Amino acid sequence: MLLPAGLGALSVLGFAPWGWFPLPVLALAALYYSARTGAVRMAMAKGFAFGLGYFGFGVSWVYVSLHDFGMMPLPLAVAATVLFCAFLALFPAAALALSVRLGQAGGWRWLAAATGTWLLIEWLRGWLFTGFPWLALGYAQVPASPLAGYAPVLGVYGVSGLAVLSAAALALHRVWALLLIAAVWFGGWMLQAVEWTQPAGRPLTVSLVQGNIAQELKFAPEKREQTLGDYLRLTQASASRLVILPETALPMFLDDVPADYLAALQRQVRGQGGDLLLGVPERLADGRYFNSVVSLGASPMQTYRKRHLVPFGEFVPYGFGWIVDYLHIPLSDFSRGEATQMPMSVAGQKVAVDICYEDAFGEEIVRALPTATLLVNVSNDAWFGNSASPWQHLQIAQMRALETGRYMLRANNTGITAAIDHKGRVVEQLDPFVQGVLHTEVQGYAGMTPYARFGNWPAVLLALLALLLSRIPAPRRYFYR
Repeated sequence: MLLPAGLGALSVLGFAPWGWFPLPVLALAALYYSARTGAVRMAMAKGFAFGLGYFGFGVSWVYVSLHDFGMMPLPLAVAATVLFCAFLALFPAAALALSVRLGQAGGWRWLAAATGTWLLIEWLRGWLFTGFPWLALGYAQVPASPLAGYAPVLGVYGVSGLAVLSAAALALHRVWALLLIAAVWFGGWMLQAVEWTQPAGRPLTVSLVQGNIAQELKFAPEKREQTLGDYLRLTQASASRLVILPETALPMFLDDVPADYLAALQRQVRGQGGDLLLGVPERLADGRYFNSVVSLGASPMQTYRKRHLVPFGEFVPYGFGWIVDYLHIPLSDFSRGEATQMPMSVAGQKVAVDICYEDAFGEEIVRALPTATLLVNVSNDAWFGNSASPWQHLQIAQMRALETGRYMLRANNTGITAAIDHKGRVVEQLDPFVQGVLHTEVQGYAGMTPYARFGNWPAVLLALLALLLSRIPAPRRYFYR
């Protein structure tokens, strides 16, 4: 079991910040080669071991948020992290076991079974129990791999499926399988040259603010005045038409923010003929409160309320109220925003806003299209310290830009604050854990990629078709005496 676990851990090096995108494909090829002709139970065990290495190395930063900032006791935080990774490991275990069970005929039928099961189960992980699509295999292919060319067509799960197809074909080590790999990767390389969307409007100057407020001090009352002062100063240093501040930049409810402070922010951006997007908790008269982004400036005030909340961090799942006794996370019971919210009309563009890990759900991002011309994500990845998480989050945002054919602008409290173009490439970024403003110029885009039009369904249907193909019986041979 050590070999599959090591292969799982090795696969994580294909993701940001390392970006060695062939590694997950090669590691999966070795895993499939070792398991495809064995028993179903052994395949499940090897898949589980692979998952423990994969998620144990890839998302162990969950411990940081639970213990370092959530103040959960160390033994409980370790146990929670291990159990979380073990739960996630069940998904590759099921994928590997089903590929062996359904692909017993071998050859191309096994290849179809391996591809279809992994794709479907990874998609299932992306929405079951509100979903945790982190480290979906397709993210490792963005932006450098030729397989990234399929992202505007099939989305991250389609790219995952093609990466698995490549790995399984390598495991077969047959000439026709190698030719199939070459065709798939060459097709992705050709698709990278396609322009799925078109420029809309004139280029826009943007300032992305990185406040670098330490998470352990963010909600401390004695730090509040300094935080307000820092964000006002950084905003006043911005001469762009659109200024974007991070998630919950102001550590208080919007109705508690001094009126003269909001007026000062508004004067600054109005003087530039532009607008500001401000991350701030919002409280309604009925007692509900939201993780929100509000606009201030030349355009009428608009609001976006986060709709896809983080379990335990922003809401407590039913039956887990006891865990609140062990976590000390402020504002941990937000209400959900409406499922469909119109893009904001600011600075001459239509801006689709999402907050924190909402950008991990591509099928939700495309709801704002084709109206939206720009994508904006505001986050606070300070919860995960100096780990791989902020870099992985940046790579997820790159996938969303590529899927939709639009710029993605990220304002993150401690980083990674960045501007990503419509091809998923980071144009400019700030170093993490520094206070500063990223001044850049971006272009709005109009039009619809195939993924923006159809979402994940083409990838899912192709996976189902692959499973059907895997069940086609082998032709019988008749011998005549």
